[in-house]
Amino acid sequence: MAAGSPLQSLQEEATCPVCLEYFTAPVTLQCGHNFCRACISQYWEGPDPAASCPQCRETVQQRSLRPNRQLANVTEIAKRLSLQAAKGAGGDGVCGEHQEALKLFCEEDQTPICVICRESRAHRAHTVVPIQEAAQEYKEKIQDRLKTLREEREKLLELKVTGEGKTQECLRQTQRERQKIVWEFQQLRQFLEEQERLLLARLEKLEEEIVRTQNDSVSELSAQISRLSELMGELEGKCQKPASEFLQDVRSTLSRCEKGKFQPPEEISPELEGQVSGFSMKTVALSETLSKFKANVTLDPDTAHPHLVLSEGGKSVRWEHTRQRLPNNPERFDAELCVLGCEGFTSGRHCWEVEVGDGLFWAVGVARESVRRKGWISLSPEGGIWAVEKWDGQFQALTSPETPLTLSRAPRRIRVCLDCDRGQVTFIDAGAEAPIFTFPPGSVPGGRIRPWLGVWHHSSQLQLCP
Repeated sequence: MAAGSPLQSLQEEATCPVCLEYFTAPVTLQCGHNFCRACISQYWEGPDPAASCPQCRETVQQRSLRPNRQLANVTEIAKRLSLQAAKGAGGDGVCGEHQEALKLFCEEDQTPICVICRESRAHRAHTVVPIQEAAQEYKEKIQDRLKTLREEREKLLELKVTGEGKTQECLRQTQRERQKIVWEFQQLRQFLEEQERLLLARLEKLEEEIVRTQNDSVSELSAQISRLSELMGELEGKCQKPASEFLQDVRSTLSRCEKGKFQPPEEISPELEGQVSGFSMKTVALSETLSKFKANVTLDPDTAHPHLVLSEGGKSVRWEHTRQRLPNNPERFDAELCVLGCEGFTSGRHCWEVEVGDGLFWAVGVARESVRRKGWISLSPEGGIWAVEKWDGQFQALTSPETPLTLSRAPRRIRVCLDCDRGQVTFIDAGAEAPIFTFPPGSVPGGRIRPWLGVWHHSSQLQLCP
């Protein structure tokens, strides 16, 4: 609002010269000047009966105060006009106390104030600037902050894009590693098969050499036995003759006996024995390597559902329609038709094989030691179970309770490979030596893990292979 406007003049006329705020209960002195009743009374406090006007300093002999009702009405009108002007100029930027436009900004209190607030004790000592100037200053600061935030957002977007790129690259790398592992194991299987053929061929040659040596030894022994038998017969006959005839050519006979002394046949050479020992060592080493991972798994009868019947040695399980009368101990499954293995694993690699045959309803895998035993459970990693299942001819991996992953045709024998250190479970067709499905590394959390089997129909019987 421009200075000197009628509204501003009206506001000045309605302002007390002592408190600089709108008049409150205005009174008029003999000199004609007006003040708030409270302001003039406070100004005149003291024992001196004489008083003066705060504005013109004229002495007032009597403290008679005349209420100025007309000025009070004008003050109310000025307040209403100021409020209307402020709302028309910029919305509701009006001082709640004085009904004045908020034209100033207090830096200390960080709040907009009116011109009357500026002169009050609350803000008189504070730094005050025009509200538009303050708004412009803080707008610039906000713009600076916005610029910084935009830069930070751009950095985060770049990090997101970079992270997604790295994730995709890592996934591609894991896929390459998967293919590499499959290829390397194929090569390893081919190598082992070739080594098997080579070792068996060498062993066959070694057997032939041993048999040849044995046959040569037997032939030589037979020939020597025949010669000795002939010589013995000749000597026995000579001993039966008279002395004169017996003594004829006796030295020659004794000489032939010396020449006919037994000669031991050629034995198996040390080199041949060394080859046999070498094969024995290779066989022992191979057995030790394979036995490092093979686990001798048996089933725990204390965990078996009452409809499941275990063999005497705990190596097989089948379903029976008649429910057995078994104690309802805390370890026993009472809803799901399943059973745990006695063995629990916390580290290392362990493998075992299960003969599943042609059954239609079964599951093979592993479970947490703490898997829920009472009531229905989620047959999935969420429920603490990692397994493959055959349900009415459908072979699938139990990756989730709602959407299991469909697999190819179920084999007759499954090898379960548990790697506790990597948190991974792999299922292999033990007959074809082909991978079936793998729960990736980190899928199986730490803790004790046990073999787990499920049987849901009398047509299915699971057998743990020796």
